[in-house]
Amino acid sequence: MFKKILIANRGEIACRVIKTARRMGIATVAVFSDADRDALHVEMADEAVHIGPAAAAESYLVADQIIAACKRTGAEAVHPGYGFLSERASFCEALEKEGIVFIGPKPKAIRAMGDKIESKKFANAANVSTVPGYLGVIDDAQQAEKIAAEIGYPVMIKASAGGGGKGMRIAWSEAEVRDGFDRARSEARSSFGDDRVFIEKYIVEPRHIEIQVLADAHGNVVYLGERECSIQRRNQKVVEEAPSPFLDAMTRAAMGEQSVALARAVEYQSAGTVEFIVDHDRNFYFLEMNTRLQVEHPVTELVTGIDLVEQMIRVAAGEKLTFAQSDVKLNGWAIESRLYAEDPYRNFLPSIGRLTRYRPPAEGKAGNAIVRNDTGVFEGAEISMYYDPMIAKLCTWAATRLEAIEAMGEALDGFVVDGIEHNVPFLAALMKHPRWREGHLSTGFIAEEYPDGFSPAVPDASQQSVLAAVALSVSLIETNRRERYIDRLRASSGASREEWTIKLADNYVEARLVEGLVTIPFDMDIEIEGKVSNVVTDWRPGEAVWRGKIAGQRVIAQIRPVLNGLRMDWQGISLKAKVLTPRQAALEKLMPIKLPPDTSKLLLCPMPGLVVSIAVVEGQEVKAGETLAVVEAMKMENVLRAERDLVVSKINAKPGESLAVDAIILEFA
Repeated sequence: MFKKILIANRGEIACRVIKTARRMGIATVAVFSDADRDALHVEMADEAVHIGPAAAAESYLVADQIIAACKRTGAEAVHPGYGFLSERASFCEALEKEGIVFIGPKPKAIRAMGDKIESKKFANAANVSTVPGYLGVIDDAQQAEKIAAEIGYPVMIKASAGGGGKGMRIAWSEAEVRDGFDRARSEARSSFGDDRVFIEKYIVEPRHIEIQVLADAHGNVVYLGERECSIQRRNQKVVEEAPSPFLDAMTRAAMGEQSVALARAVEYQSAGTVEFIVDHDRNFYFLEMNTRLQVEHPVTELVTGIDLVEQMIRVAAGEKLTFAQSDVKLNGWAIESRLYAEDPYRNFLPSIGRLTRYRPPAEGKAGNAIVRNDTGVFEGAEISMYYDPMIAKLCTWAATRLEAIEAMGEALDGFVVDGIEHNVPFLAALMKHPRWREGHLSTGFIAEEYPDGFSPAVPDASQQSVLAAVALSVSLIETNRRERYIDRLRASSGASREEWTIKLADNYVEARLVEGLVTIPFDMDIEIEGKVSNVVTDWRPGEAVWRGKIAGQRVIAQIRPVLNGLRMDWQGISLKAKVLTPRQAALEKLMPIKLPPDTSKLLLCPMPGLVVSIAVVEGQEVKAGETLAVVEAMKMENVLRAERDLVVSKINAKPGESLAVDAIILEFA
């Protein structure tokens, strides 16, 4: 077994590999760029080596720097994680030339499966079911239009060297093929240094289901069940689960056996994933094989009990698998939610900045469930514009799917992230979505259920009562504490008042204290809208998470002080609350409403990013839907389009310029 390995990656996956290596008694070496000098993976590793500037192309993607770090530290092997150099055959060969072991498959398998065009040709030759399409290299938009017409709309335009949803576009018409082809090639070029794209038939209402395979160097290959990855946004996975709520035993076995056959055909060694598109009749089509560890691997580990990182290390060290296919059992249900630095209320645009508060839920047993959080950040860390926007991967396991969902909902409600915008409210709302809970999924789920974007869930009467009870208990505890200050000028009877009005967003809820004293722990009967409930909590002033029970129901909600009130986040609901006396509430209803400034004649930069192009000139008339500008952020190109017919009066930005959020790009007459 290896004595020391180097992790050629960063963030949560580097931390994840370090944890397993540490448990196995293997020393670890981290590498870091200028931007990651104080990163968590650097702190966790036994040694760390600086490899270059912040840009990945000048640090994490420079194979020579990784090899030099291995030689400098005496690392015997390299675990590449995912992304960066993980699927680059030339990197694997360069390591082998230097006598350093690559913890992953051999170059032959990487080459055969790492290129989407070649992998589909290989799969066809191996009698693996594939999606109809054109697998040759496409030279220009005109050829793309012709091919798309022959295949039949809709089609998917995909980068050959792509992954992670980058360099991928769906086209429903000739015009969308032209635009999608250009955008896909541009993204592919900037993300992978390879602008080749291909076109295939887009399966309507598809599910994205993948099979985890594991193979050693002695001819043993097994599959470890499937993962459902259908909850996606812009082809980027958001929530994954294992097993799939859709597959039956027969389909699972067929997909698994086909995946094993494909792995054998390329003499695969290590952990790998065979991805399939599955239609509503459970017909499945090979999509691609990822010759690396997947982001969503934790859900497989939770339902099988097999540490995939450990198995990768053991296979690379020449060991045989110690279990056969018959030994693999799926136990319970696991769900993974990807926490991203993005604003769900602004169409999930990227957000960067410092984590002023980062308090994930405790890992381990949580009632009948298990909580796991794979993360690479800490309170005070910075989310950089240079890398993927992932903050953490929150996972829950339970005996059944609904129990795992409930555990995930509670864990998200207690996951505190401040300083940047993030998608926790969206994920929490998703856990309560009826269609998600029923398992009726497709890769179009988010676009179909949130066609106008995500906005905070609107509380029903029952939820309003819960939020009102939380807000009132917080106000009473804080008021009682203030009344006990020894230097207080005069006492107040605020905490002992019986009648209260709680304003939740624009709604007013009447409440009355029935029985109990304001103490910590808090235990009081409160009447809200005519119904009496017992409210119990250990919450103390200053805590961001309120935990307790209301009418016997377990409640976990986040509360943050704002001007004259609280911001409350619970189950995807996000609103401002005020606790008022009835007289204060009556007067507030008479106050005028302050309107926000009019920005209808401005194109504002929706996120911090780089201006790729300006598609208009001053004085130009543009129609609704036409492209105005393209802004790149976190390796993704965002097309900004006109919302209505306009005339451009002034251009304030130019290509290559870095802009802050809400910077004015264009002005309209």
